[in-house]
Amino acid sequence: MAPRPTELYRAPFPLYTVRLHPRRGLAITAGGGGAAKTGIGNGVHFLQLEQIGGRLSASLLHCHDTETRATMSMALSGDFIAAGQDHSCHILRLSVREGDAGGEDAAEEKGPRRRKGAGPAERGETRSGGGEVTVESLHRVRTDFSPDALQKAVRFSADGTLLVTGGADGFLRLWEFPSMKKALEFKAHDGEIEDITLGPDNKVVTAGRDLQCRVWQRDQLVTGLQWNENLPGTPSTAYRYQACRFGAVQDGCGALRLYTVQVPHKRERRPPPCYLTKWDGGTFLPLLTRPCGSEVISCLSVSDSGTFLGLGTVTGSVAVHIAFSLQRLYYVKEAHGIVVTDVAFVPESEHGRELLAGNEAALLSVAVDSRCKLHLLPARRTCVGPWGRDTPRDPTSQPPLPPPQDRCPSGCCCCCAPRSSWAASCCCRWPSLASSRHPPPCTGWVGGGWTQPRARCRSGTAVGCSASIAMGRSVPGAGLELLLGPTIKPRA
Repeated sequence: MAPRPTELYRAPFPLYTVRLHPRRGLAITAGGGGAAKTGIGNGVHFLQLEQIGGRLSASLLHCHDTETRATMSMALSGDFIAAGQDHSCHILRLSVREGDAGGEDAAEEKGPRRRKGAGPAERGETRSGGGEVTVESLHRVRTDFSPDALQKAVRFSADGTLLVTGGADGFLRLWEFPSMKKALEFKAHDGEIEDITLGPDNKVVTAGRDLQCRVWQRDQLVTGLQWNENLPGTPSTAYRYQACRFGAVQDGCGALRLYTVQVPHKRERRPPPCYLTKWDGGTFLPLLTRPCGSEVISCLSVSDSGTFLGLGTVTGSVAVHIAFSLQRLYYVKEAHGIVVTDVAFVPESEHGRELLAGNEAALLSVAVDSRCKLHLLPARRTCVGPWGRDTPRDPTSQPPLPPPQDRCPSGCCCCCAPRSSWAASCCCRWPSLASSRHPPPCTGWVGGGWTQPRARCRSGTAVGCSASIAMGRSVPGAGLELLLGPTIKPRA
């Protein structure tokens, strides 16, 4: 079981969204109580992330008051913030006074803010670092015109010249940025737009409450996605698309994958599973679909390198999956006391790697319980190739990684081993590294050809059984897990 996450920050209002600035090491959280006169404020809070005493901590730099408007969605492009507030999109620009952002002197002067019921080993440290961040309001435009208007999604294009919004009225609106001149609007869904993501050539993918997920090139429909075409027993009307995100292919030279989350359309006494689907980012054909538990997924994030997927649920749980295989790597049940509203990975920029401090990834989650929590994934990649078993790979003294096409396509922990050594040294099941100094050999590289990532070694031994592949190849190993259908038949 994964360790309990660290509480990094507690806001004075419910949190609905979080974004991380890749160059400045800022975590930007936002939310609020809305226009109701409950005494709960609304705002955008800027936190400086830094390593203090071997722990990732947060310093509160600035609180930007949004008056009676709660920020429900947010996008970041450079120093520009697009905040979805009620029926409008508010464009902000932040600036940071260099050299004074939450340094050690300020941390020592202010000291940690203690919270009732949290011991020093269980809580994150939040320090007040002064007013180094300033926020300028640039534009506010109305982006939703339904009776119960609410902008639910906002995204920047990769080059920052286009902003896309969607909300309760089902219209997709494209805006030239930074002028915020409306470039296009059209009806994308019969009902609310749940999520938006932008891909290659500014193709826009929209997920709607009408059970559809569609790909658009400007206002022309490119295709509608069919996630269950490889699962004939699962009716599409029983599920709707909750989230969609493009992600990089690790070492894929600019290639992209699309990831979507499907959740049950109706509540049942025995809840059916939710599903994760990985799609080809060019053809939009499904590559892999896997169930991801019966807790309803509320949000999705992809790490910068495309290695990990972060998920939050309506019951407060947080999970991290491996993007290649969609297998779950990390899970904390009820990390928050209520629905997780957003998750975001620490950027894999130069500053982000300093914050990771040897961990492979870090995920921030926010929820209606006003808390921002930190989930750390310890480094798991251990070389079991020609440099010795259970020895962390040192890129300064060991050969560089082989090209992607020559790596173990199973997504296992030892992809640094060249092809020639896979059969003798590669292990396809990461957890075995923690329990054994001698993990089993890989079930894949046999007779000059890879047997596809469908076969995963599950037992702790390398002898005792084999399996036959449709092409006639056999795989030495023990205990095979079928991932993509009945393509592997055990042989006595």
